[in-house]
Amino acid sequence: MGARILAVDDDPKIIKIVKHCLEKEGFVVTTASDGEEALTAVRIHRPNLVLLDLMLPKINGLDVAKTLVTEEENVAVIILSAKGDELDKIVGLRLGVDDYIAKPFSPTELVLRVQAVLRRFQGGNAKAMSPMIQCGNVTIDIKTRQVTVDGHQVMLTGKEFDLLRLLASNPQQVFTRMQLLNHVWQSDFEGDENTVTVHIRRLREKIETVPSRPTYIQTVWGIGYKFDCAGST
Repeated sequence: MGARILAVDDDPKIIKIVKHCLEKEGFVVTTASDGEEALTAVRIHRPNLVLLDLMLPKINGLDVAKTLVTEEENVAVIILSAKGDELDKIVGLRLGVDDYIAKPFSPTELVLRVQAVLRRFQGGNAKAMSPMIQCGNVTIDIKTRQVTVDGHQVMLTGKEFDLLRLLASNPQQVFTRMQLLNHVWQSDFEGDENTVTVHIRRLREKIETVPSRPTYIQTVWGIGYKFDCAGST
């Protein structure tokens, strides 16, 4: 299962870069654009690591960092900020954040620093960063974006893969259709929640033995969907 990352920045361009380079490495990335939204996202998505800009609307980054450090012991924090003032770095590190990366940054440096912090924070738990998800007869290769069923590759669209990866990376977690829209489609979304229903049906047709009686992608009536790996054994 790929480690869960929450990227917090009010600059859409930065968010796009961070999301792209981390997802290429197998991480599951969610985003927030202000401090208030960030704290809500932490409670909902339970990330392993938060990439946090300092200059945020509503609640500034240092206050968010202080809250995370004092109240969320299972979350690593990296401050990601254009502010070059050494005092900001010192204050952030004294709060107990795990690292500090100044903008502009290279995507390679960002990935390496994230991986290093996760290794330290998780005590070298390699499983949390594994780019491969194996469940029953379904194998999901996060890095190559390939899915096989009984050893045979199945062809998924980009959105179908993103939807499957999100569900499979969070087994037993129930997602509403709106949450799936926000995670997978985000700013690209044009339509309604029926888009999720259509993509779920197509995924079932491609990975389920009997699509009408799904083993993996299960409907939680009145709420949404979840990925059940236990039911495949």
